[in-house]
Amino acid sequence: MTKHILCAVDMAHLDTETHLLAEAAKLAKFYGASLSVVTVVPDYGMSIVGSYFKEGTMKSAVSAANDQLHAWVKQQLPDFPKVQHIVEVGTAYEMILEAIKVSQADLVVVGAHKPDLIDRLQGPNSARVARKAPCSVLIVRS
Repeated sequence: MTKHILCAVDMAHLDTETHLLAEAAKLAKFYGASLSVVTVVPDYGMSIVGSYFKEGTMKSAVSAANDQLHAWVKQQLPDFPKVQHIVEVGTAYEMILEAIKVSQADLVVVGAHKPDLIDRLQGPNSARVARKAPCSVLIVRS
């Protein structure tokens, strides 16, 4: 039985993520499950890159992402009783996998976008999550 659903959204593509969140909420209602929504803010990648930004830039980015996530979820799911909001920093698929563990999700809902060249070389995040997740994964096409 599904008790907790984690929906992973990309804040850079909220126009296509609306359908994804709606599907996750529909499943949560169907199963009587709790719902978490996670987004990932990319890190600098290399410490030398971070040295070019003023101190506190990442903290501000995370705070802004958290505010935007709360506002967007409230707008999309105004009548949903309670949603946990998670903002992680790092590589998308790694942080989604971490959020699965932390939230103890037993179903993850992720989106699949039209692959770019980089996706063909590295593999999309949704495929990596599906391969490595310790629970069921639903991939929703946008």
